[in-house]
Amino acid sequence: MRGPGTWWRGKSTPAKVETYTRGSFHFFAVLELVVGALPALGSIGGAVGVVLAVLVCAHAAVCVLTVSRSVDWVRGRREQPVRLLVALGALTAVVTFLAFAVAEHGPQDDGAGSTAGSIFGIVMVYGVGILSLGLRERRQVYAVVAGFSAGAAVVVLVLSNSPVPALFVAAMVLCGSGFVAFTAVFSVWLLRAVYELDEARETRARLAVAEERLRFGRDLHDVLGRNLAVIALKSELAVQLARRGRPEAVEQMIEVQRIAQESQREVREVVRGYREADLDAELAGARGVLTAAGIDCEVSNPVTGLPDAVQSALGWVVREATTNVLRHGNAQRCTVSVRRRDERVVLTVENDGVSDVTDSGGGSGLAGLRERLAAVAGTLEAGAERGVFRVVAEVPLTAVVG
Repeated sequence: MRGPGTWWRGKSTPAKVETYTRGSFHFFAVLELVVGALPALGSIGGAVGVVLAVLVCAHAAVCVLTVSRSVDWVRGRREQPVRLLVALGALTAVVTFLAFAVAEHGPQDDGAGSTAGSIFGIVMVYGVGILSLGLRERRQVYAVVAGFSAGAAVVVLVLSNSPVPALFVAAMVLCGSGFVAFTAVFSVWLLRAVYELDEARETRARLAVAEERLRFGRDLHDVLGRNLAVIALKSELAVQLARRGRPEAVEQMIEVQRIAQESQREVREVVRGYREADLDAELAGARGVLTAAGIDCEVSNPVTGLPDAVQSALGWVVREATTNVLRHGNAQRCTVSVRRRDERVVLTVENDGVSDVTDSGGGSGLAGLRERLAAVAGTLEAGAERGVFRVVAEVPLTAVVG
């Protein structure tokens, strides 16, 4: 059964930032209900208190919906929620106007006035801040903050007929809503930056694969290009000689056969060079890739002088385990150790991000690794335990099969 910790660790870093952003702004809705709606029922009471509490609940619900739609818009999953933003702005203005009217002309009670003032402040500040999540440009954010601050000053001036409270309320709204709006703008910028960095990392990986394919193609062209051209010329010459009944045609075809066999051998060497993994190179590559992904990677106890077959098999284990750490887990730390134990070499890869890779071998690459290790009489164990995913490969030095 997956617990909250496993659910959180299973998310990627961008997904964590997105969840944290949504949760942080949704928390304001809970605060709005606790500070505004519930006290309105208790302190103000009557029909006015009920209406004000209902409006605060509606405002909180619209804010939650706006947060969800705005974050989806930032992620490019839907269009900008313009109508919802207009509705939120209008509802914010209505609730704050009613709250201040209650504070000025409502029940002559200190508790009622204080509650209405709290509702005015939190609804105004939170509403303007949430509006900033769905705006495209900073100038629009500045205009919204300044507009609501000026509007609050006008309302206070009209209802209280005193400029000093109007200036005080305008300054309060400007500072409070400006801070929340700045937080919203910064959260949007951070969310976009994290996802762009993640996409850039994926693009870099795809470019590396494409570059490797191009290099492989160039190597094949270098190996086969010249030989195929020679084969074509000698085959044409053999055809001409055969048509004339010349015995040299046989010699030319023998030469074509030799060149073709030589080409096959060279192609196998090229492919073998790409299929065999060098352990030292794979360890260095794993450290570089994981470090670039923000994962603290430590490689300890390197072992030298291993047979080529053992290095190739263990190199593939390092490559597959590194891929699993990047794709399936959400690790912050990874350790790789290679050590001799009696007449065996033991490779251990551990990471603290519990991977979704199962040990069944179905589509995870573990079955392929077991096949490679079986060729050198080796074994592979993989699984999660106490929040750590561990891959252990053992290869005997004395049981290496050609």
